[in-house]
Amino acid sequence: MACLSTSGRVACVSRRQQTHKFICRLFLNHQLSLRRQSSQLPPAALAAAAQGQCMKKYTNNKPQLVRSFQGLGCGINQDYLSLLQNPHSCSHSSQYSGCLASSIRKHSSVHTQQPAGPVREIQIDPYIILDDELKYFYDDVRDLLQSGTSQPELDTIACYYFDGQGKALRPMVTLLMAKALNYHLNNESHQLVHKQRQIALFSEMVHSASLVHDDVIDQSDFRRGKPSVNALWNHKKVTMAGDYILSIASIMISRLRSDDVTIVLSQILTDLVQGEFMQLGSRETENERFAHYLTKTYRKTASLIANALKATAVIAQADDNVAEVAFQYGRNIGLAFQLVDDMLDFVSSTEQMGKPTAADLKLGLATAPVLFACEKYPELNPMVMRRFSEPGDVERAFELVHKSHGLEQTRFLAKKHCNEAIRLAQELTESPYQKGLQVVADLVINRMK
Repeated sequence: MACLSTSGRVACVSRRQQTHKFICRLFLNHQLSLRRQSSQLPPAALAAAAQGQCMKKYTNNKPQLVRSFQGLGCGINQDYLSLLQNPHSCSHSSQYSGCLASSIRKHSSVHTQQPAGPVREIQIDPYIILDDELKYFYDDVRDLLQSGTSQPELDTIACYYFDGQGKALRPMVTLLMAKALNYHLNNESHQLVHKQRQIALFSEMVHSASLVHDDVIDQSDFRRGKPSVNALWNHKKVTMAGDYILSIASIMISRLRSDDVTIVLSQILTDLVQGEFMQLGSRETENERFAHYLTKTYRKTASLIANALKATAVIAQADDNVAEVAFQYGRNIGLAFQLVDDMLDFVSSTEQMGKPTAADLKLGLATAPVLFACEKYPELNPMVMRRFSEPGDVERAFELVHKSHGLEQTRFLAKKHCNEAIRLAQELTESPYQKGLQVVADLVINRMK
């Protein structure tokens, strides 16, 4: 079993080996890769690959069917391929002892514990295949913030939410898309991967800066199961700390020296501000309300993921169609994530969410479950207009949402966005990372916190 918090990971001895063996198995069954090599490899090699046999090294200048997966610490080599086919060969090294038993165990998901099962049922865990990239991710963020200031208190406030206890969804999806795109474009240089990791850092820094600012605006007391920055420091210092995070993130991106990437990522900041303004003043008619909600949700949540993913495609010099696939994948994942978040505000406990439940209602916000419930219970409409400000509004609205089909309708809409994200991911060349993008949709729709 592996504990997957991103700042101090505890890994079982065989987990990395299991991951490598699984990726080897995927690679051997990777028909598209075989087609790429079909004009260059002897028929015997193709026959061996199709039967799942170990690839042999061919001389006479023919390329080997061997590919290095960046960030996984090793290439697809003879040792691992042999290990897949002959588990008894583990005896040559104590490092592989017990590998037969470990090879039939199923990886546990980051957020859910799953029972053991045979190898053929293993599904890629995005966090595990990105373990090398995410292991020191928050350490790198804190180093960036610490290097930019000599003010200890500013450093403390700015680093407060970079403790590795979050889901790290945005950097995980950004890195996953980067790897999938690089494989698709057959460009996996270390320099490119480093630049894309800077974009992932940017995405998480902007997200955390927005949380800092939200805490000031919403006057919240808890975030991620601990006191919010707003509860520990005064508003002026907290606001400036949020600005500081944004400034350091912007400096980092400017060093990439790509005008196109800078333009794409700057759109995230524009959308965040506009989304917040939309949330502060929503008094639309009933017909306009849902469109307003979706636009606000895109700007506050989905734009960050969508444009970060697009930036990874732009820095890789992908064409417009591929960049659009990355963007639309991120948009759909972002919308689904927020829809699920709005649903969980009505069904999860404070302990699960790390913040009080029914928080949106208390802030006067009508999210998707409420807007869907309005169709069955029109008495909610005046409550929405007055932002649940009268005594008993929050409690009554909470009750009516549960009586309606608002939660089911919200989940159905989120599922539609996840299905569209899966479809978009399938337009990329098949690889472990492309498979991981599809798994992300499952993680989003099934999460409980």
